Amino acid sequence: MKRTGTEVAPTAPELATGPVQRHRWTVREIVIQASGIGTFYVIVLVFFSVEAKYFLTYSNFAAILAAVAVLGIVSIGQVITIISGGFDLSVSGTLPLGAVAYAELVSHGINFILASLLVILIGGVAGLVNGFLVARLGINPLITTLGTLSIAGGLAYTITNGLTLPFTNTAAGFWGNNAFESVQWGVIALVVLAAVGFVVLRFTVYGRSLYALGGNREASRLAGISVTRLTGSVYVICGACAAFAGVVTASQLLAGSPTVGFTVNLSSITAVILGGAALTGGVGGVPGTMLGVLLLGTISDGMALMQVQTFYQEIATGAVLLVAVGFSRLRSQFAGTA
Repeated sequence: MKRTGTEVAPTAPELATGPVQRHRWTVREIVIQASGIGTFYVIVLVFFSVEAKYFLTYSNFAAILAAVAVLGIVSIGQVITIISGGFDLSVSGTLPLGAVAYAELVSHGINFILASLLVILIGGVAGLVNGFLVARLGINPLITTLGTLSIAGGLAYTITNGLTLPFTNTAAGFWGNNAFESVQWGVIALVVLAAVGFVVLRFTVYGRSLYALGGNREASRLAGISVTRLTGSVYVICGACAAFAGVVTASQLLAGSPTVGFTVNLSSITAVILGGAALTGGVGGVPGTMLGVLLLGTISDGMALMQVQTFYQEIATGAVLLVAVGFSRLRSQFAGTA
């Protein structure tokens, strides 16, 4: 312990263990969360198995994985941001900006790997702007990311003049190609990023600092954690993930469109909350988020097979978000009584 004036502030090691232990899931919390989402998912599977023809087929589940790859990549960045106590609505602008930027780059003969890296860099810069406004200037994340959402989305429309940019070289659609057995490279990328995200959050000082920051921002500052730098970094990561999701989207469509991903901010937050995170920060993880992503993708796929109109699917997504927030609240209250 060290003294600051008349109060005793925790040291960095103490903070890294204290808040993290309080905010990481206990075995009981994991059982509660898994049983809740697991039960809901089983109900969804049974319902669509009965009501939707061809739902229980390998090709359909491969299609679900391909469909959720984009949302999953965005959600990895979103869960890191939410754990730290913030959130990012601008992903719905960064994603289409990444898609059209990738289409422009590959159409001018740039290798798809280099083009992907450049787009990720663009997303990181967009996230850096968010991080500067939130961490340095202290602007509310809601206002900040709504503003940058409009800017990034407007840039995507400006680059394309509101039109879709088809690839001149179809080989650039690598991330939409099958790696094996109808599983796309975009899905492989999602799995790799999810594994990296899990390791970083669970086993590194950076991850422990994020949980501490979301759990108690002032205590983190007193313990010597660079709150400003750490807060800024999560928005950089989230922006980079959103931009790469745009690359995957463009690869799947073989074109860059400024209209893609306009609801991905709502969907990614829904997936994160379904996965057990709290909007107040300090709680959550990649495995639960991936389960939330899979649940949303399964619902969307099942409704599509049942030929439910798109606007009803949007209603269902909103309803699932409300259920997720309500369940998260109940889970927190139940865990607090333990």
